[in-house]
Amino acid sequence: MKKRILFFFVVVLAIFSYFFIYTPYQKIKKTADPLIAAAKELKTTFTKNDIDLLNNKLSEFGDKYAIFEKEAGSVYWASFIPYVADFKNGVEAGRYVLTAGQETVKTITPYADLIGFKKGQTSFVERSSEDRLQTAILTLDKVLGNLDKISSDISEAEKRINKIDPKRYPEKIGSTLVRSKIINVKEQFVGMASLFVDAKPLVKKLPEIFGTDKEKTYLLLFQNDKERRATGGFLTAYAVFKVKNGKLKIEKSEDIYSLDNSISSHPEAPREILTYHKDVYKFNIRDSNLSPDLPTSVDLFNSLYKKSGSRVDYDGIIMLDSKVLVDMLTIFGDTEAGGVVFSASIDKRCDCPQVLYKLFDMVDRPTPYLRENRKGILGELMYALFYKALGFSPSKYWGTLAQQMFKNMQEKHILLYFTDKELQTSVEKLNFAGRIRDFDGDYLHVNNVNFAGAKSNLFVSEIITSQTKNEGGRVVREVTIDYRNPYPHSDCNLERGGLCLNATLRNWLRVYVPKGSTLLEFKGSEKKVQTYDELGKTVFEGFLTVNPLGKATVVVRYSLPASLSGKNDRLLIQKQAGADDQKLKVEINGKKVYDGVFDVDKEL
Repeated sequence: MKKRILFFFVVVLAIFSYFFIYTPYQKIKKTADPLIAAAKELKTTFTKNDIDLLNNKLSEFGDKYAIFEKEAGSVYWASFIPYVADFKNGVEAGRYVLTAGQETVKTITPYADLIGFKKGQTSFVERSSEDRLQTAILTLDKVLGNLDKISSDISEAEKRINKIDPKRYPEKIGSTLVRSKIINVKEQFVGMASLFVDAKPLVKKLPEIFGTDKEKTYLLLFQNDKERRATGGFLTAYAVFKVKNGKLKIEKSEDIYSLDNSISSHPEAPREILTYHKDVYKFNIRDSNLSPDLPTSVDLFNSLYKKSGSRVDYDGIIMLDSKVLVDMLTIFGDTEAGGVVFSASIDKRCDCPQVLYKLFDMVDRPTPYLRENRKGILGELMYALFYKALGFSPSKYWGTLAQQMFKNMQEKHILLYFTDKELQTSVEKLNFAGRIRDFDGDYLHVNNVNFAGAKSNLFVSEIITSQTKNEGGRVVREVTIDYRNPYPHSDCNLERGGLCLNATLRNWLRVYVPKGSTLLEFKGSEKKVQTYDELGKTVFEGFLTVNPLGKATVVVRYSLPASLSGKNDRLLIQKQAGADDQKLKVEINGKKVYDGVFDVDKEL
């Protein structure tokens, strides 16, 4: 009797498993495979910037998702099982993301040619260059009308993704990584959703930024990242421009020295300049970006700027470095400004883009006559590139340009500052504002300042290595910074008219760590090491020189504060604005956590 009951139970279980587990699984898998293929095709389509093709492929993907979604619903009855609940949440999140995507494409389709997508026949390219930007900006209000609906869908998707617990999954199934992949997908989506939410105030105010309500005034500050300073580079030139209803007007483009000369009386230079700079005793605007925190440096800038006879009230500051120039020339090709043709091609005289050598040659080479506004050529070049961008069909270059400029903001080659508090809060959340961030965990930022070392950051490479270990119940970190300059010294003889690009780098170094950290050792500084608190961090400060064809190494060893106990599983390493091609290596208790290019802030 027992055997019959057991046999009957096994048969029932087998039938149940076949019809309610195996069969639904096979059907779901059958619909999932073409869905994955359609997703890959959709991703490829997006890069083609063709709005009609994108609409078609998105519609096809939506049809396949609906079939997959229907089959997925056949197992939702078992949602009391955590794995099925996770599956259900994932599918529902996918529906919300798809809806948001469809709504976005539907919203931009009527204006696709204005934002860089191809869209059949368009009269937009027939407009004048000045009218194109104005037309694009004035239609933004219409495009942004559905932003709240799209944001709501993204938020609903995020709620469901957050319910998925990766910890309940095994590390591996066979040789296939499982848990780490789920964590990676979840983190990427949550990061994307957060970016969308944080960007929303900025995006909604884009028409206002471009002067649809009233005329806006902006300062454009050029930073020479080859002479690196705390916020990216030496303030070498500036421009004042106004924008009203998308129409741009350049008011002024001058050498930064002209701005300094408009101040009748300069105060004494602060401690940092008197200690580390060479033969500088007065505080100039060109040296005002002393803090790695851009809003703090803007305060220093304003303390001098308010004394200038050339001062204007501004709504925002845009700071950009030479990489932006090179990227624009790479996209648009050779460009003429001030009777000179500039290019992104490599110039063998400096092993750098021709535009950089040409600008340095025009600006820095000594001449037997006085050249006024010598760095104003930068403003002329940017102006020429801007109008060159408007001279093409948006579908040809605008998409590529927007992507590259977004990347430059992520990598801190473009920094933004707004006087409007809501806008400023938004760009800070997006990490576009050059802010030294508050962080509930471990922290590291290495800041280098070139005080009178020609343009040597063009030739010096840097590798930052962080090694963290537990030593006797405390967490100890050793940060090593290796500097290398494999290029020979330039001819810096002014009487011969030499172009002094590569010379001895005089480097003021600050290492920002969690507040309360204790310095154990600082090797490699040529001046007395300073320790103090600033910007909510503890700072270890030193100074070193790096000669052409030479190298230098700094080692900073410190213990983390006890207040980080239980929080030091997360480490934020903030990149210095303007730095390019830095390398970063991170080890924790002998395990390699990161080894690669240091181009954006790293949270490990």
